[in-house]
Amino acid sequence: MIQYIVILLDDTSVPFCHYPNKKQERRLMPLDTLKAGILYAMKENLNVQFVYPSYHLPVGYEEVIESIDHVKIKPLVVSDGADVVVLDGMEEAELLVRKGMKYATSYVLRIDKDSLFAQSDTILSILDKVARLNVVLTDLDRFSNDDFVSYREWLQMLSKAVVNLYVEGKSPQLNLLTDRMMLDGMNNCGAGDTCVTLAPDGNFYVCPAFYLSEDGNPVGSLHNGLDVRNPQLYRLDHAPICRHCDAYQCKRCIWLNRKLTLEVNTPSHEQCVVAHLERNESRNLMLTLRRCGEFLPNKKEIKEISYLDPYDMRNEWNNQ
Repeated sequence: MIQYIVILLDDTSVPFCHYPNKKQERRLMPLDTLKAGILYAMKENLNVQFVYPSYHLPVGYEEVIESIDHVKIKPLVVSDGADVVVLDGMEEAELLVRKGMKYATSYVLRIDKDSLFAQSDTILSILDKVARLNVVLTDLDRFSNDDFVSYREWLQMLSKAVVNLYVEGKSPQLNLLTDRMMLDGMNNCGAGDTCVTLAPDGNFYVCPAFYLSEDGNPVGSLHNGLDVRNPQLYRLDHAPICRHCDAYQCKRCIWLNRKLTLEVNTPSHEQCVVAHLERNESRNLMLTLRRCGEFLPNKKEIKEISYLDPYDMRNEWNNQ
């Protein structure tokens, strides 16, 4: 059941997940389309997220946007009033550290693996000063076995820093480590199942990545209504591997699934291994924090597992 709608205000709206946005020509959503999109969200009782481009909108747009409760996702260059600020790469992260951060704001850092491994200090500086930091890997599909080892070591280093922050009385939120400790079930992006995207062309798409892809077909329009073909394929209960998995923090990216496995409900080896490295380090973090004092007493301990790719467990799960 659709609960959220992402409204891309322009073709150049900032990417906030794994997908890139290579479009450089502005295509602002017509004001009438924006009004119709908001009316649709009101009728369907949907939570709205507006995704902004890197320029200020023309007069009249903000007034329409403020007619409904919403979340604003903005790039750093026009971040005033943003609920979520997107940092596209380490240069913007370093700029944020120099300019100063707003504690009440959540930040998304889109970063490639090499920059992630090389510049951990900047990430720690942000984590220490913001309400929430989501780190999104933009080249997850290029992870090698050596990268998996480096990522495990990086998570271990970051975990130690998170422990120190908790000991100091702070409560850092980092999607890669702290989310799994808080969750009792899957918390995926929900594209095509609980979330849909409205693009500037007036059409619905599974998510922004599908609109920006050359082969990303629409799933309906404001004029004709929403029409997701085979909607069960986007649901967790029709994902043969994910429905057994307890890496609850994994985004289970539908776009990456289709890109790497040609199936929207089947994740790639890279996505699974990275998610389980995070899951396992979250387990270690939780155990360490509980040795430091009472921590999440009502949450179950994350169990120890012997695999990193749940595909390796398919035969055992099929026999259950």
